[in-house]
Amino acid sequence: MAAEGAPPFFAESIVFLAATVVAVPIAKRLGLGSVVGYLAAGAAIGPHGLQLLGSGEDVLHVAELGVVLLLFVIGLELDPQKLWRMKRDIFGLGTAQVIFTGLSLYVIARFAGLANSTALVAGFGLALSSTAFALQILQERGQMSSAYGQRAFGILLLQDIAIVPLLAMVAILAPGEGPSTFGDIANEILLVSAAVAAVILTGRYLISPIFLFLAASRAREVMLTAALLVALGSAGIMHSVGLSMALGAFLAGVLLAESSFRHTLEADIEPFRSLLMGLFFVAVGMSLDVSLVMGNWMVVAFGVATVMGVKGVFLWGLSRGTGSSNSDALRIAVTLPQGGEFAFVLFTAAVSNSLLDYQTANLLNAIVILTMLLTPLACLGLDRIATRMKERGVENPSIETFEEANPTVLVIGFGRFGMVVAQILTSEGHEITAIDNRPDRIAYARKQGYKVYYGDATRADVLAAAGAGKAALVAMCIENDKVMGKAIDLIREGFPDTLIFCRATDRAHVLDLTKRGVDFQIRETFESSVVFGRAALEALGTPLDRIDQIEEDVRYRDEERLAIQIEAGGGVSTTERVRNVGQRKKEPESHKKDAAVE
Repeated sequence: MAAEGAPPFFAESIVFLAATVVAVPIAKRLGLGSVVGYLAAGAAIGPHGLQLLGSGEDVLHVAELGVVLLLFVIGLELDPQKLWRMKRDIFGLGTAQVIFTGLSLYVIARFAGLANSTALVAGFGLALSSTAFALQILQERGQMSSAYGQRAFGILLLQDIAIVPLLAMVAILAPGEGPSTFGDIANEILLVSAAVAAVILTGRYLISPIFLFLAASRAREVMLTAALLVALGSAGIMHSVGLSMALGAFLAGVLLAESSFRHTLEADIEPFRSLLMGLFFVAVGMSLDVSLVMGNWMVVAFGVATVMGVKGVFLWGLSRGTGSSNSDALRIAVTLPQGGEFAFVLFTAAVSNSLLDYQTANLLNAIVILTMLLTPLACLGLDRIATRMKERGVENPSIETFEEANPTVLVIGFGRFGMVVAQILTSEGHEITAIDNRPDRIAYARKQGYKVYYGDATRADVLAAAGAGKAALVAMCIENDKVMGKAIDLIREGFPDTLIFCRATDRAHVLDLTKRGVDFQIRETFESSVVFGRAALEALGTPLDRIDQIEEDVRYRDEERLAIQIEAGGGVSTTERVRNVGQRKKEPESHKKDAAVE
């Protein structure tokens, strides 16, 4: 019996998934990045392409949640102290970029024949870059934590804040609108302050205890639900007072950046963020009216070249003037020259307030979309120029690729063993990230001054969020052999070049770790037994040179037994060969017997 009807949006979902499955791999294979693939897929299936889907505006309203979740994840990567250190980039560099670029584009728009109010909206709308687009490029290249990546993010964050006064500007410029009274302005400021305070207080004092309680229940789906609730709830509070939803989610993320649940939250949110971000770019691509572009191709081409040229020049110049190297300034210039998603919001508000006609708004939207489409090509072009310069033997070129090394150590398991390992590493100045799945152990470690995060080592997404892909070495200090084995397999599969050092519990565990190809393993009981035995012999008056000889013999026979067991592929008691290893080496009769180790 046939079904009566498909669920809502069922056919549209199939079309969306099929288009992205085809377009994104092709775009990445061509070196253009996934964003171009999403845009191309949207243009192909949209109302101006094959007409498989309707208007992209309805999809865009849902897909904007992807931007919200993206800013929440970015906020998790920034603690308040780090954000404070970025204040010059946010309020200095970011403000200067918006003002200088906006005024320059306003002057050009006036020369192009636009009215004063229309030119103001167009100029400052095109001055905004795409937070979603630029951060996606930075994340794909692994450059969010680089110096230029942080400066680019500071500019983007200021632009997200700038949408609020720009929307107010549209309301002021709207024909027939009178100025707001002092009481209205005061009420608005009070409402915004209350919303910000609510998000800060909730994130500071309530969320961590709630997640601590949920973690004790070991219910992953509840943790996932809570993560989404925090991100979307904070966004909703900000939206209710007229601020950017993305800004609210970012603020909540920053407040949770020092929480021990930071990496688990990031791993739980990531699949939803990726899917919704893909949907966002598809919706943007669907909005591209190809016929309008072709009919006004000279205007659109001039607009695209002007926007990318003017923004690129100011981004480079302001970055250089505020301390960036030429290399970093060029990277910022080719990462942020596109128009942004908030331009769509500003232009829509301007149409509603009769500041822009529908035709002009569509042309401006087309310019924004095409600048997005060309940004990956600009990044690719910079990389190729840098590569050719290096091939020609140019020493210390002022243009470099986006690649950057950032070695760290990931400590998995933060009991007594892991804590000592961390103490040794940090004493030498190495940066570590530590995860554990026991809230009580995490709380104790934090009291001792260590930053340890809640995380399940058997989840590939948690390992990636904790930095397994960036780590030069992963220290496995877990007590559970099965959990360690699964974590090793995940790291070997996802990050094959990472060094893996392991804590082994016994001889059987050593054999298992050797089969898995770890780079180093140590039996904690064996080593402590050797030290214990040395101390006992020394207390009994044995000469130190004799103690060294005995230790060397014990280690020799232990290693030979392990070699025989590995060769035979057996367990702890493989054959008679293992029991008789000690007799192969001529030595005093009293030392021929095997030491009973473990």
